[in-house]
Amino acid sequence: MLKFANMRRVIILILFFLLSGTTLVPSRGFAFWVWTPETNKWVNPKYSVKDTPSEQLEYALAFYKSQEYKEAIQELRKLIDHYPRAREAADAQYYIGACWEQMDNPQEAFKSYQEVVDKYPFSERSAEIVQKQYDIAVKLLEGRDKRGVLAKTFSLTDYTAIDIFKAVIKNAPYGNLAAPSRYKIGLYYLENGLYQEARDEFEKVMNDYPESEWAKAAKYQIAVSDSKRSTDAQYDQKITQAAVKEFKEFAEHYPDAELSQQAKEQIQGLRDKEAESNFHIAQFYEKNKKYESAKIYYQRIVDEFQNSRWTAQALNKIRELSQKVQ
Repeated sequence: MLKFANMRRVIILILFFLLSGTTLVPSRGFAFWVWTPETNKWVNPKYSVKDTPSEQLEYALAFYKSQEYKEAIQELRKLIDHYPRAREAADAQYYIGACWEQMDNPQEAFKSYQEVVDKYPFSERSAEIVQKQYDIAVKLLEGRDKRGVLAKTFSLTDYTAIDIFKAVIKNAPYGNLAAPSRYKIGLYYLENGLYQEARDEFEKVMNDYPESEWAKAAKYQIAVSDSKRSTDAQYDQKITQAAVKEFKEFAEHYPDAELSQQAKEQIQGLRDKEAESNFHIAQFYEKNKKYESAKIYYQRIVDEFQNSRWTAQALNKIRELSQKVQ
C-alpha cells in the first residue's frame, strides 16, 4: 500500500508540472497542448493557425519581413493546408518561392513559383512569376561556369536552365519572354556543340515570333549553326555553301544591323573553307597524275575565290601543271 501511495504522489506531481508548464516556459516555445472547446480537441499552439486566412498571411509575412524565412515558410504552409481554397493561398505559395529565393535556393524557388501557376492559374501574380522564372534561368546560364552559390546549387539539382526556359514558354507561350527564352535555348545548344538542335530552336523563334526583335538575331544564328555544322575542308561542302547563302541573305535583309559586318566576316571564312576543299580535291587528282582534272579544280579556285588565301597557291599549281601536260 505504501508503495502504491508513493506512485500516486509521483503521478500527481508529474501532472501538476505538466498542467502548470505553460507558466514555467516562455510562451514562444509552445511546449504543451491546450484544450479548445471549439474543436473539442487538444491543440498544440505551435501548429495552430489563425482564425482567418488573411490573419494567417499577415502573421507569416511578419516573419518574411524580418528575414526569418524558414519560420515564414512554415506559417505560409499552414495557410495553404488549412485554407487551400482561400484567395490568400496563391499569395502564400508565391511567398514560399520568394523565401527560397532570398535563401539562395533557386531550385526550390522555381518549384514553388511553378506551383502557383499549376495550382492557381488565375493568380494575379502569374506574369510576375514568369518573369522571376526567366530571371532564374538567365542567372543559371550566366553563372554555370562560375563557382558561386548559384552554380553550386544548380549543379546538384534536377532542373537546368533549359527546363526553366521551357517552363517560361509553356506558362506564357505568347508573352514577351517566350521568344528570348526560345532564343537562349538555341544559344545554349550552340555553345554545347548541339548544332542541329540549336538550328531547330532558332527556326522556332523565326516561325513562332516573326515580328519579335529576336527573329532577326535568330536568322543570323541559323547561319552560325550551319557554319559550325560544316565539315572539314576535305569533305563535302554542301552545308558550308548553305551557311554562306544564309549569311548573304541576312546581310541583304539587314544591311544596317550590327551583325551584318560579322556576317560578311563569316562569309569570308566559309569561302576560304570551300576554296581549301577544292584545293584538296585538286591535289588528289594531281597525286594520281590526272593533271587535267586537277587543273579544273585549281582554276575554279582562281575564278570563284579571288579573295581567298588559297588563290595564289592555285595559280602556282596551274603553272606547274601546264608544264607537265605540254
